[in-house]
Amino acid sequence: MKLETRFQHPLTAPWFQGRIGAGQVEQRVGELELILPPDSSPTYHDAQITDYQHPHDFRWQPPLRLTVTARFAAPAPLVGTAGFGFWNHPFVPGQKGFRLPKALWFFFSAPPSRMQLAAAVPGSGWKAATLDATRLPFLCLAPTAPLSFLLMRFPPLYRCLWPLGQRALGVSEHLLDIALLRQSHTYTIDWQPGTIRFSLDGHMLHQTPSAPDRKSTRLNSSH
Repeated sequence: MKLETRFQHPLTAPWFQGRIGAGQVEQRVGELELILPPDSSPTYHDAQITDYQHPHDFRWQPPLRLTVTARFAAPAPLVGTAGFGFWNHPFVPGQKGFRLPKALWFFFSAPPSRMQLAAAVPGSGWKAATLDATRLPFLCLAPTAPLSFLLMRFPPLYRCLWPLGQRALGVSEHLLDIALLRQSHTYTIDWQPGTIRFSLDGHMLHQTPSAPDRKSTRLNSSH
């Protein structure tokens, strides 16, 4: 199955706009622009399109290909987060409880964000990445998490213990040149049973067998 859309105006199901704060979504023929205002306050703003309307509405599964041509037009330095791909929503408005995160995406986060999930890969930046906290190996290790995180504050123990946690979480990351964000490029996620391929302009960047299960689809920009 190939997921490839030219986003007609107005958006039709399964696509919906998501706007928080001053976030805006504008459509033109064959294009979609997600806009955030210049704002130095701690206010959260978000602009996105998504097919996520229900906590169990995860329609996508392999074999599947997502292709996005995108460019980020923003003053330097880039702030907040942005990206596109497949992921669930740990917190669902109007729904109780917390859902363990799962993701398969191209994702950008700017400092001071520091989500360092893969050893030797910085916690911020522009990445191709996977994560699945619902995997059985991670759930088996979860009771040890409080002690493990405390021990991993010491670099030698972090280097020893974290590779085990990374494998249990199904974390696989590839860091991209941040300069790509300001240029128009075509990104592809080719999600096949047992393997995922991330490509840039038709050239494979990263391949991993770490595949989460069914996912919602989002294109997102926030800060």
